[in-house]
Amino acid sequence: MTQGRATQETSEQEGRPLLNRRLAAFGTTIFAEMSALALRTGSINLGQGFPDTDGPEEIREAAVRALRDGRGNQYPPGPGVPELRAAVAAHQERFYGLSWSPETEILVTTGATEAIAASLLALLEPGDEVIAFEPYYDSYAACIAMAGARRVPLTLRAPGFRPDLDELRSLITPRTRLLLLNTPHNPTGTVLTPDELSGIAALAVEHDLLVVTDEVYEHLVFTGAHHPIAALPGMRGRTVSISSAGKTFSYTGWKVGWVTGDAALVAAVRSAKQYLTFVSGGPFQYAIAEALALPDTFFTGFLADMHRKRDLLATGLRAAGFQVYEPEGTYFITTDIAPFGDEDAYAFCRALPERCGVAAVPNSVFYDDPEAGRSQVRFTFCKKDEVLEEAVTRLGRLTG
Repeated sequence: MTQGRATQETSEQEGRPLLNRRLAAFGTTIFAEMSALALRTGSINLGQGFPDTDGPEEIREAAVRALRDGRGNQYPPGPGVPELRAAVAAHQERFYGLSWSPETEILVTTGATEAIAASLLALLEPGDEVIAFEPYYDSYAACIAMAGARRVPLTLRAPGFRPDLDELRSLITPRTRLLLLNTPHNPTGTVLTPDELSGIAALAVEHDLLVVTDEVYEHLVFTGAHHPIAALPGMRGRTVSISSAGKTFSYTGWKVGWVTGDAALVAAVRSAKQYLTFVSGGPFQYAIAEALALPDTFFTGFLADMHRKRDLLATGLRAAGFQVYEPEGTYFITTDIAPFGDEDAYAFCRALPERCGVAAVPNSVFYDDPEAGRSQVRFTFCKKDEVLEEAVTRLGRLTG
């Protein structure tokens, strides 16, 4: 799997690589590489998925209030502040009818990325196999490698990017320990259906597999609905569910995430998490507790706004000549550059800022086999309308 361009620093004393062999294939992330390119060229950055506006003002003020009141300025409790754990429990009950104990079944983490790392480090032994749907978020591969496990990709293929459950069954071996899911799925925008989730759950139960599910885009579903796999029969005791505040509330820099699951699973994840960051973001935790209790009008309004932005960018990309795979969820659009006569998405993205002043990300870096996504390019639409409109204008230069 290509992760930007890996670099191997060596020791002058011994001439041996400094970076351990498990991470030797992982260099600078593609997000850092393309964001730096956008900055250097003054391009509009539609590569890295961060909003260009802050979230609700009342939530920012809640963080300021917590800072001023001295709440969370020192180490917060290891599992997270009680207010946030209670808010996560209330959120899960409110939206999905899932009941979790704030005391034993919820763990606050430094964003979803740490939650993924802690879960995989806690639950995997060296040599275990992890089946993950590719293309996948780049930290998945790195975290599996750090755990000493082996990733086994199930490829989601254009144009539908649906999982083949027969193929999934064929990939399960006696070494398979865990299924790593992501729905809504980054980068393709696929939202797993109830039937697909039921089929996956049945395989997990049949083969006694654990499931770690990344659900950070749970409130960004344009087609269908988000259905947590933990709610299905036989799944509560084998599923670690992960989400975070950054994508829903547009405060990605606060890095507040959480894990929900059976007490034994959460205790295992906490055992690893406590040696990563121990705790973080105390005042922000209080603010996100208030954010999770915002009225339904916030969540529906947020979704409607992103739906409109999706359509704005998708229309512009089609007009510019891209083949567009319309996403069912997330705030990313996967496209194909084949209509331009190009096949190498990495080279295309390297040249795009100079060609038209827009930066994007090649999907090939999210595959173990880059050929599977060789001509795919990902754009994000979590930007101001005027930024998206200007980007669409610039992209029009590709065929103008």
